[in-house]
Amino acid sequence: MALRGAWQLQKLIVSYCDWGGSSRGIKAFMESNLPAFKENNPQLEVVTELIRGQHPHLKGLYKNKNQRVVCVKNLTQDDVLLHATRLRNALGRKVVKLKTRHVTKHPSVQGTWTTDLKFEA
Repeated sequence: MALRGAWQLQKLIVSYCDWGGSSRGIKAFMESNLPAFKENNPQLEVVTELIRGQHPHLKGLYKNKNQRVVCVKNLTQDDVLLHATRLRNALGRKVVKLKTRHVTKHPSVQGTWTTDLKFEA
């Protein structure tokens, strides 16, 4: 995804094994879909990396020095293309866990509403 007109993903590393069966989908992706993916994304540096004896994965390196790794073992070539597109579209920010389900700039003075009402007589 572009932030202020600049794509955030700088480099995509495609790691696979030439021997293992779990790399079947990523090898098919590299033969058929990867050249078109490179052509459609000229701003992106795509590198293939042979790692023997390991499951295949995609690694995205972003401009803000973050990286995301997605395991693509036993996936089809269409699923690998989907994950590569999602890495390209991501901003590279870390996932932030919210403390509460309700996020507001002006919290209630009386407290948050709950269904557990306790009446004291």
